[in-house]
Amino acid sequence: MTRRPVFQVLMSAALLAPLVACEAQKSDNPLSPAIAGPIAGVEITAPRVLEPGEGIKLKESQQPITLLVENSSTNGVRPIAYTFEVSSTDSFELKLYARSGVTTGPDGRTRVTVDRLDSGRRYFWRVRAEDGANSSGYSTSTFEVLPKPLLDPPVQRTPIENAQIASRRPELIISSSNRNAAIGNVVYEFQISTDVAFSGIAAAGERSEAGATTSYSPDFDLNAATTYYWRVRATDRETTSAWANTQGFRTAAAPAPGPVPGPAPPSGGPCNGSSGLAIVQCERAKYGHMSHSQMYDLMVAIVQSLNRNGIGGGPFGILRKAGGTNCNGYSCDIICAGNGSGQRQWDVLGDIDGAQSPGFSGPLPTIRQDVCEVR
Repeated sequence: MTRRPVFQVLMSAALLAPLVACEAQKSDNPLSPAIAGPIAGVEITAPRVLEPGEGIKLKESQQPITLLVENSSTNGVRPIAYTFEVSSTDSFELKLYARSGVTTGPDGRTRVTVDRLDSGRRYFWRVRAEDGANSSGYSTSTFEVLPKPLLDPPVQRTPIENAQIASRRPELIISSSNRNAAIGNVVYEFQISTDVAFSGIAAAGERSEAGATTSYSPDFDLNAATTYYWRVRATDRETTSAWANTQGFRTAAAPAPGPVPGPAPPSGGPCNGSSGLAIVQCERAKYGHMSHSQMYDLMVAIVQSLNRNGIGGGPFGILRKAGGTNCNGYSCDIICAGNGSGQRQWDVLGDIDGAQSPGFSGPLPTIRQDVCEVR
């Protein structure tokens, strides 16, 4: 057996002594940055994924994307940091985003922001906690960034090509818009106009998509024997389609009026009283089903009786109306008081081509301002 000289043995012992001392220091100080390997007995829980949750679909407009987790806990004394990774595959071979050493958030949550990811793809993301010696397992989740929104105009089904309809209250029917996955719940906006430029909107409304087809009807009759134009577009409140092509239709003619008996004044002569409604009812009772000319006579009689009896709000007059449905150039159902911006109006006849029921509602918000002629 070969023996080494004594001075070599002593030298080896001298060199090993600091290493042994250093190793002892590592074991005694768990906060040392030079510690090697996991610390026995230390456990770190995996952070809990909060946002985006599993399978969440994000719109292009929601970028940049924030990855948010609930903080881990540990029974060790070393501070925790986090590693976040995003990949297009579940194996995380190709990392599109990676950040480590993320310090713990102060509110029990930790977050990072991913600047931008390609749209129209599914992504995998994971996160774990680590203290430099020990680490938790990964928490994983997936999300999808939806493609750029695509929403086509709906297809108009009826009425089209200036069709004659059988009523004065059209039913506009459309087929649902073509769209991609980036579009949410769709609502359709309808407009009906007296001209192709849509400067004279006669009716407008919205309807939520109701399946393969959706329909809209105004809640009042349009003018009889009149050509109208309509258009429609789709929206999910973030993305709005172009207007569909303008289509025209023509309303039905007004029904022939029923037989009109001559005026039959009630007993008691002129209509007098302290109530505006009672006076309107009294004047209306003098007629059966009225023509437009008789409705003009009724409006004149109503304002004269109201003024004669000093009903508050007057002096009352008849409201000039040259266009649309009118009675001898005046409103068939609205009386007024005053002119200009201070004009007030009352509705005294409901359903002029139907029940023609008397009333005294007002003063109303000005429906249409025109000349008020006191009689």
